[in-house]
Amino acid sequence: MGKQRILDENENRMGPATTGEKDRTGSPFGQDRSSIAPAKAHVSKKSVWAKISDLRPSVKLCLSIIIVLTLATLFAEWAAPYDPYEPKLEARNQPPSLQHVLGTDYIGRDTLSRTIFALRTSVGIALIGVVCGTLIGTTLGISAGLFGGWADRIISSIIDFFYAVPNILIVLVGIAILGTETWVLVALISFARWHSTARIVRGQVFSLRELSSVEAAVALGSSRWRVAVKHILPNLTSILVVDMTLKFPAILLLESSLSFLGLGVQPPLASLGAMVGEGRDYLISAPLIALTPAFVMVAIVMCFQVLGDWVRDIADVRQAD
Repeated sequence: MGKQRILDENENRMGPATTGEKDRTGSPFGQDRSSIAPAKAHVSKKSVWAKISDLRPSVKLCLSIIIVLTLATLFAEWAAPYDPYEPKLEARNQPPSLQHVLGTDYIGRDTLSRTIFALRTSVGIALIGVVCGTLIGTTLGISAGLFGGWADRIISSIIDFFYAVPNILIVLVGIAILGTETWVLVALISFARWHSTARIVRGQVFSLRELSSVEAAVALGSSRWRVAVKHILPNLTSILVVDMTLKFPAILLLESSLSFLGLGVQPPLASLGAMVGEGRDYLISAPLIALTPAFVMVAIVMCFQVLGDWVRDIADVRQAD
């Protein structure tokens, strides 16, 4: 009996047996620790609307304006209430009314309809010019940064030349030689601002080619163009997006300036700059002929400047951190 009491007391002091099963009281201390699953971390994800609500009011306003103008450009045939090229001499220089919201021009064409179609023409030319200029600048910038040597010296000299000569002078000389067709205007505008992209890309390539992944690809025998496409170009995406966003307003103003001087888009096509040029003689009798396209240009330029700064802040890793 004495021995049995001592054994019972020792078992009570040691606690339940560690056999991987619970004791009679349901205590978890007898369980195998490997069978206990770790707690999962809960990561909250913001919805799209929550991210939009976090934007600055100026960014929201600019995005809304750009979306409305984009829809009007894409669906101009349905958005325009009248034919923008049909004259009505009996209704010329009319003030705003229920029939013509923004009035009519000097030969009776609806100002709102012409503004919508002029927006399509100007934005289309500027967009093509930005894309083509970015492609040219990216190709030459990567070539200068990767190949170096005589290729870098030649491309850098060409870039310096285009920086020294005003863009509008290059376009005017090209128009004087090649004519005033629309494709000539698009080609010349594409060549007008490629050099800024080329200089940015060239500087980035000089730093990116020192990365260990690029050096490893070169050591394994990859060609320079494969290295450019697979390793360098993906790292330039955010920089190119910011550059295109900030360059678009300048290209749009360049096209509008040429059209204002009569050297851009030719009649009967409507352009924002051409409409301002046509309405400058009617600023007293019918000011909306010139003020409407001018206001649209100012709105586009301001919105893209704000959106460009916003995209640059997002793409900047140091500020994002």
